Amino acid sequence: MTKIAIFGVGLIGGSLALCFKGKPGLTVVGHSVRESSVAKYLERGVVDHATTSLREAAEGADFIFLCVPVGSLEQYVHDLSGLDLKPGCIVTDVGSTKASVVATARNAQLGNAVFIGGHPMAGSERSGVEAASSYLFENAFYVLTPDASTAQRDIDKLTDLLTYTKAHIVHVAPEEHDEIVGAISHLPHIIAVALVNLVRGYNENNSLYSVLAAGGFRDITRIGSSEPGVWRDILVNNREVLLKLLREWQDGTSAFIDMLQNEDGAGIELAFRQSGQFRSKLPERRKGMIHSFYECYIDVPDHPGIIGHVATELGNSNINLSNIQIIESREDVPGILRLSFRKQEDLDLAVQKLGLIGYSVHF
Repeated sequence: MTKIAIFGVGLIGGSLALCFKGKPGLTVVGHSVRESSVAKYLERGVVDHATTSLREAAEGADFIFLCVPVGSLEQYVHDLSGLDLKPGCIVTDVGSTKASVVATARNAQLGNAVFIGGHPMAGSERSGVEAASSYLFENAFYVLTPDASTAQRDIDKLTDLLTYTKAHIVHVAPEEHDEIVGAISHLPHIIAVALVNLVRGYNENNSLYSVLAAGGFRDITRIGSSEPGVWRDILVNNREVLLKLLREWQDGTSAFIDMLQNEDGAGIELAFRQSGQFRSKLPERRKGMIHSFYECYIDVPDHPGIIGHVATELGNSNINLSNIQIIESREDVPGILRLSFRKQEDLDLAVQKLGLIGYSVHF
């Protein structure tokens, strides 16, 4: 029986557990330092066994997944180095920075165990084991970052296990991973936070900023509401990459300043054209670092029961509606409902269904 130990059975760890649990020859053990969390894992049936004992969870394991915050990863690697891990055990993590934890593992004495960094590029607007799903990684990229000394047979063992996630497995060097993820995820989070805080400052003297910032502004800056402690650890951990990126970002904004000062309309037009051309080639239906929102809007008449009617029609068609929000509803003016879904497939089915029953759907 292959033993898989998962430290931190939250959204990511819990989803991994659900991918593995019940598969032939696999048993899944969850670990938390809190008794209440251990009880929750078992109550929800996410794992086969759960414990607060680091030793009990780790020793005898064939695979160990560290699904704890980035700021705790290095401590867990050090703690594991003090245990008698099974020869050939593969230790991996799910953090969004890789170079530092790979270097820590390289310097730690893990005995005959092997460390391979990992990063599943999938997420959700929800968190915790309650949000765990065996479908979370489907069609997402799952990056593995073995170093040059990692044996191919060990890479293959972990890659084979991860086929249960139905993710696309990609192998990248740790340093290259951090550079790419810094650009496509970490830097956008910084920009969103800075932009929201800029408008927040203006709003202190004129509340019309927040009133008019609804809609598009709120949507493009939604990652500015990400969990502060998590992002503190990520950004500090990847600080050298981000300092380089921020300096290059400054160069980009300086170029726009110059174009505006010189009334360089052609330059502005070229910048937008190049951006649009590159963005149009980006894949639309594959999960990435910043999780997608699957939403549509419908115009609805303002009368009692309309929300229930929409929800019932979707439910009768087995379409999973995750959220519904009234954007506007006034007398004699059609209201607008924003409908949110967890998967592109549900959104596509909803658009088709709503169109058939006479609703005007837009995005």
